[in-house]
Order: sequence, then C-alpha cells, then structure tokens
Amino acid sequence: MAEAAGILEVYGLTTAFVAADAVCKAANVRLEVFDKNKPANADALPVPLLVCMKFRGSVADVTAAMDAGLRAAEGLSGVVQHHIIPNPEEGTERMLKISGLDKD
Repeated sequence: MAEAAGILEVYGLTTAFVAADAVCKAANVRLEVFDKNKPANADALPVPLLVCMKFRGSVADVTAAMDAGLRAAEGLSGVVQHHIIPNPEEGTERMLKISGLDKD
C-alpha cells in the first residue's frame, strides 16, 4: 500500500517553512518537494506567492502532521487549501513530485 500524501498550500515561503517544521515535529512524516504558484490576482492576496508543501507517511501520521501544519500556518499568513490523499494512484504519485521552486 502506498503512503498517504498530505498537501498543504499556504501564503508565502516563510509560512511554508514554519508549517513544514511543525508538520515534521508533530508526526513521523517526511517532506517531499515544495511547489510555488504566483496567481494572476497575486496583488490582492495577503502574500503574493502561494507555496504548496507535500509530505508523506501513514494516514494517522499525515493527519496529525496536517493538523499541526494548519495551526502553524493559520497563525501566520494563512492557509489557501489542504487535503490528505490516503492512497494516491500511480499518476497522482508522479504529479506529487512536480516542483516549480527550482524554475524561474
């Protein structure tokens, strides 16, 4: 069985780092790649960059980690979206590895 995937999208890179730290301290999960998105309405957002972090582990660990990450991010610039995929399908597995942080 595949590992569960937690996906947490937040406003700004600083919030992403703080939330990722909380995620890793809360449960037995490992971080996968971060991804970035600068939407068309970036100037209307609290922070003009959205960062999506992905982390993996058992469903119970990913759930506990997500709760910690949400609390950390909501205390800073905020959460855009979050979701847990208990058993990602093969195509989804490939998509989870995509990252725009190392691209211009």
